[in-house]
This record gives sequence, C-alpha cells and structure tokens, in this order.
Amino acid sequence: MQQRVLITAGASGIGKEIARAFSAQGASVCVCDIDEKALASAASEVPGLQTVACDMARRDDIERMIAASVQALGGLDVLVNNAGIAGPTAPMEEADPDEWERVMTVDVIGTFHATRLSIPHLKQSAAGSIVVMSSLGGRFGYPNRSAYCTAKMGLIGFAKTLSRELGSHNIRVNAIAPGAVAGERIERVLQGRADAEHKTLDEVRAAAMGIQSLKRFVDPKDIAALVVFLTSDAGKSISGQVLPIDNDAQVAA
Repeated sequence: MQQRVLITAGASGIGKEIARAFSAQGASVCVCDIDEKALASAASEVPGLQTVACDMARRDDIERMIAASVQALGGLDVLVNNAGIAGPTAPMEEADPDEWERVMTVDVIGTFHATRLSIPHLKQSAAGSIVVMSSLGGRFGYPNRSAYCTAKMGLIGFAKTLSRELGSHNIRVNAIAPGAVAGERIERVLQGRADAEHKTLDEVRAAAMGIQSLKRFVDPKDIAALVVFLTSDAGKSISGQVLPIDNDAQVAA
C-alpha cells in the first residue's frame, strides 16, 4: 500500500528528513510549514512533495491546511505531529508569559487541532498511524525550560490517551522522544542555556554530552527512520508507547 503521509513543520530539520525518508519508501507526502521559502526549497529537494503553508498557532490555518493536504494526498494514512517551538530559556518567575503561552499554543493546541481534524480521515485508512514528537524534555525536567518540558510531557499523555481511544479503529498512536539533535536548533538551545546559567557554551555542551553514554548528537536521519518503521507494517503491534532516541541519556542536564 502506498502510504499517504502528512508531516507538520516538515520544510526543514527533522520534519524534512522524515519527508525525505517516506518519499524514498514510495509514499505520497505532504508537509506544512509557516516558512514558505523553506517549503519551496523542500519541494525542490524531495521528489513529488506536496506543500501547504500553515501557521500552527492559528486554528483556521490548521483547518484549511488539513483539508488541503487530504485533498492533495487523496486521503490520509499517517500523521506526523512534528510542529513545535522551543520557547523561552529562563527561570519560571522571569519567563515572558506571552512566549510561555505561545509554546502551549503551537506545541500542544496546534497538535490537538491537527490531530482531531485528521482522525476522520485516518479512520478510513486500512492502517492509520499517528506519531507525536515529544522530547527528552518530556521524560525529564530541564531547569529554565518550563514551557518546553510542560508541553512535551503533555504530548506524551496526549499520545497515550489517543492510543486507547483509537485502537478499535486500527489506528496506532506513539510518541517519540529525541534527545539533543544535531543542527542549528540545538546550537540555539545550548546558547540560551549558557546565557541563562551564566556558563560558557563549551560548558553546557559538555554537560549535555555528559548525560549520554553515546557521545554525539542524534542524527535527524535516525529519527526519520524510526518514524518510518513505527508507521510501517513492521510496527503494526506497537501503540501507546514513548520511544526514546537519545543516545542513552539518563537524566536531563
């Protein structure tokens, strides 16, 4: 069966690698993103990629995006909820309330709207599957990252609840929890942590490596391979799980 796949925030980073991996397997893939230039670039790189511009902080945008994506794909078999923002790095009492709330709006509420609107289409699939992007921060608390960790922990509960609701419709739901992923985003996160903790960038990078048995950042391609596996026939008995992909991180730095 040729899978029909929708990936939120799929024009760059992890999302684009997931799109690339599904496309290589022969799937029909659509990605949405707020960055229209990145969408155009992704479409030029990934053969046959469908794209839809969408601000995941706006309900009306998400409603339009889901309808357009399903029409472009001719249905839906896989939803990858990849959209999310990192939010502020600051002690709780100093965090900007608007930035804190925006993390909830994009990471949690945006995922809720994309999923609720996709479920009727997934119910028509012979093998529906939803993947929710959590984080190491969804398993452990990070100092000065209250918004991000709250959102990512909430998404684990979201995925586990959905797996129980949708199992009777043969729809599988899993969360994955990456650790520190190689790329521009982790560099910004580490710099923000260094600034908040009054440390050097080298010190926070060493601390991040110090909690892992494998001393490297996670390759986005490995995350993409995990998503493809979970949503394939080989993963048909896996649902309601949180799968870490974090180089064996034991505690959050």
